Amino acid sequence: MCCLGFVKRVLPFALTFVVGLFIASFFVTIAAPNFQFPSRERRNNHRQYDQQIESENKRLKEININLRNQLLEQNSQEFSTSDLKYAVPPPPPAPNAVPSRSR
Repeated sequence: MCCLGFVKRVLPFALTFVVGLFIASFFVTIAAPNFQFPSRERRNNHRQYDQQIESENKRLKEININLRNQLLEQNSQEFSTSDLKYAVPPPPPAPNAVPSRSR
């Protein structure tokens, strides 16, 4: 009688647990995780890739600095003092004055 009460409580739990694992297996892998570490070759590939990216970033920064300097030089050449007199358009002509009527 003691064992019958234990079975009545454990059996539903075990069945529910098994059914839950079965349903979960459709969405998540239940297998044990793989603890193998990546080989050194893989790490070297990452190191090579990182060095390649760093060198490309340096090159792009230098190009960016050169382009900024060229733009600043262009802007400073555009607005020289001789060109400033033409920077503002001349004012429109004054309208003709209408003579007032005197009585």
